Amino acid sequence: MRTHLDAKAMAKAMREALSERSIDLPHSAALEVVARQFGFASWNILAAKIDEAAPPAGKADQFQQAIPIIRIFDVDKAREFYQGFLGFSLDWEHRFGENFPLYQQVSRSGLKLHLSEHAGDASPGCNMIVHTTGLRTLHKELSDRDYRYLKPGISQEEWGLEMVVTDPFNNRIRFVEREVKR
Repeated sequence: MRTHLDAKAMAKAMREALSERSIDLPHSAALEVVARQFGFASWNILAAKIDEAAPPAGKADQFQQAIPIIRIFDVDKAREFYQGFLGFSLDWEHRFGENFPLYQQVSRSGLKLHLSEHAGDASPGCNMIVHTTGLRTLHKELSDRDYRYLKPGISQEEWGLEMVVTDPFNNRIRFVEREVKR
């Protein structure tokens, strides 16, 4: 997303989609939801920050951080795994109303993940690579938690150390610490 105009377009698209379902959402409320989805407390903060973070004009190859969307089916199991076992913090969560699917962001040490109960957002069984440092320390932390459903190990691969964790919905996170070639 490059400008606050893109964020406004997202809010407009959300309002239109909700309107098709007979859900009326004021434009200001839609802007607030979009701001929360990007990790900001309010639209005013997003609008102030987004333009200053935009890449210079003509730099189409400037990428921002990718945030994977991970399909979940049980909120309690997702919280137990992502927050309890992996130690992520809940940044925000959103539902379009009572008895609607959950969409939330969790984060830890700069890594952000979106967890979604929405059927169209992602397919279960995804596989992602997270480059990291201090993998042995993370492994010890997770081992010390003695999570009932997973006891990950570390393997030495030709690209470096790797620890794979699989969530209750068969999504895999491959934490990789690259070896420094000298």
